[in-house]
Amino acid sequence: MDIIVNNGTITEEEQNNYVKYLADKFPDKTLSRLEINIDGDYAELSYKFEDVPFERIRRVTGYLTGTLDRWNDAKRAEEHDRVKHGV
Repeated sequence: MDIIVNNGTITEEEQNNYVKYLADKFPDKTLSRLEINIDGDYAELSYKFEDVPFERIRRVTGYLTGTLDRWNDAKRAEEHDRVKHGV
C-alpha cells in the first residue's frame, strides 16, 4: 500500500491510525493508496481501494452460472441450441 503525505510530515503512528480508521470504516475493502494532505491542524484523506475481481454471472436455460465448464453434454447442447436475442 502506498502512503503519500503532502504539505507536511506526520509520524508513522499517525499514518497507521489513518489506515486503521479507513479499515474500520470500510471493513469489506482493501486499501491500496492513501494520500494525506496536511493543512495546518487538519488532514484531508484521499484514498483508493483494491479492485474487486468480477466474474460475469448470467442466466442460461433457467440456471444462474458463471461458466459452462461444469455442465454435462446435454445441458451444453441445450445452451448451444437456444435462440439468442440481440439488444
